[in-house]
Amino acid sequence: MSAPVLAPLFALRPGCRLVLASASPRRRQFLEEWGLSFTLARPLGAEPRPWPGEPPEAYTQRAATAKASDVAAGLAAAERACSLVLAADTVVALGDEILGKPRDRAHALEMLRRLNGREHAVVSAVCLAPPRGAARVFSDVSRVRFGRWPEAVLRAYVRTGEPDDKAGAYAIQGQGAFLAERVEGSWSTVVGLPLAPLARELLAAGWMTPVGDAGL
Repeated sequence: MSAPVLAPLFALRPGCRLVLASASPRRRQFLEEWGLSFTLARPLGAEPRPWPGEPPEAYTQRAATAKASDVAAGLAAAERACSLVLAADTVVALGDEILGKPRDRAHALEMLRRLNGREHAVVSAVCLAPPRGAARVFSDVSRVRFGRWPEAVLRAYVRTGEPDDKAGAYAIQGQGAFLAERVEGSWSTVVGLPLAPLARELLAAGWMTPVGDAGL
């Protein structure tokens, strides 16, 4: 059975062009579910690396800002004049240690062993770069506790290939959902886009509005 077609929830301000600076399918899906139209523009520059001792929240905000700046700089002048660039970055952190994406499957298994049976933080930051004026940068933190899983289960998950390009070597929205025993905070933050603070910011700044209720 196909999913029902839902009416749009939000609409962009007239004259606003939203540019999503991300290759993440899930971030695209979140915006599509809101009913927002947008253009994709993947950042071309190298993703910044964490500085020694840099806190996870500071790093994600810096990385999101770098992605937004990269994409904004690549837009033609006429496009930039009406574009709101949205970029995001997500990391998994054990204490103050940032776990990036695994180098290979052996590294993915090592990460999962470290997370197994423990609680960790997932930090997602957003940068909204308007056509004029300062960018707005914010972040959200959720805490995830993994169940204690046998080694054979972790190895089977690594073999699926899903952890290959995921921060912390797992995807809570995919096959790896079973790993998480408990989530404290926003599920969307763990997936990669903190929807509640993003919606508040876009609404407060007038970049989007709720679709009218004339049909109720």
